[in-house]
Amino acid sequence: MHRVGLIVPHDFQLLSLAPMTAFEMTGFGLAKPPPTDSHYDLHLLSEHGGPVRSSCGLTVDTEAFGDPAFDTIIVGAVTAFEMAPSSANLIAFVQEAAKVSRRTASFCNGAFVLAEAGLLDGRRATTHWIQATSFRARFPDVRMEEDRIYINDGPIWTSAGMTAGIDLVLAMIDRDLGSEVAKVAAKLMVINQRRMGGQTQHSALLDMTPKSDRIQLVVAYIRQNLRNPLTIENLAAVANLSPRQFSRAFLAETGQSPAKAVERLRLETARFMMEEGRHTVNVVAEEVGFADRERMRRAFLRTFGVPPEVLRRNARREAVTTACQDDRQLYKKLPTASDGRPD
Repeated sequence: MHRVGLIVPHDFQLLSLAPMTAFEMTGFGLAKPPPTDSHYDLHLLSEHGGPVRSSCGLTVDTEAFGDPAFDTIIVGAVTAFEMAPSSANLIAFVQEAAKVSRRTASFCNGAFVLAEAGLLDGRRATTHWIQATSFRARFPDVRMEEDRIYINDGPIWTSAGMTAGIDLVLAMIDRDLGSEVAKVAAKLMVINQRRMGGQTQHSALLDMTPKSDRIQLVVAYIRQNLRNPLTIENLAAVANLSPRQFSRAFLAETGQSPAKAVERLRLETARFMMEEGRHTVNVVAEEVGFADRERMRRAFLRTFGVPPEVLRRNARREAVTTACQDDRQLYKKLPTASDGRPD
């Protein structure tokens, strides 16, 4: 069983607990009757133990720092825009845990603690986009990539905002137990799309916040029908407006033209599918509604600066590199025989 410890700081953000549910869901199968035993032994930790108050007033009971040897140790997030220095005891515990645990992680601004402990020097890391500038100023030796959902660099994992911690944990489950278990955990949490680490923190859907029901209906229709022709006439009919009225209303409510919105949603979905790596470029182009792979390639170059094949290759290279680093870390922690070789 994998032993997981979440460090819960004072005034912690309640959503820091949500990713732990993904670990818990590995004990539930789709067959009945659930539940079964979880694959993870979960612990909430704090410097002194006992009740710890969240930023919204709820408290959780925690265990005091003790044995730092966990399979996974995670630093939770606090609700703060300016991060105060951490206590010496917290930094010391994180440093010791990193030496004896298989992997060390953070949710959101928990990355500041990992950086204070020196664990991110020379490594790639991410945090919530709103704190990336201050993070970069405080820790210039860390390769901050704020436009990422999560990053896995060797034994160190960091996530963006709190919900991105769920994506990070699902990726850990995928690594530990396989993709099918991770899929079941996501399905039980009613997560309709697992986000890969390379995805942007800014969703095209979040940038479109229409005020009227009819334009909201059109945005939903676009997302559900990406592979079909999405002309102004088609979309205007969904909104029950003339093409001219629709174009004006859509631009006024979303800040972009219907054509631009369609392309952005197609690109966002295509990027996810390319990094996931389960379909050929031709299939991806067809599924998201680009007429052919060349048109999709030109759209990728305009938006991301590289063709889709490069994003896929980078995602695969990152996955292989991370797996090799994990294997090396595990090899180092194996007990050794008298001749120096692992038992």
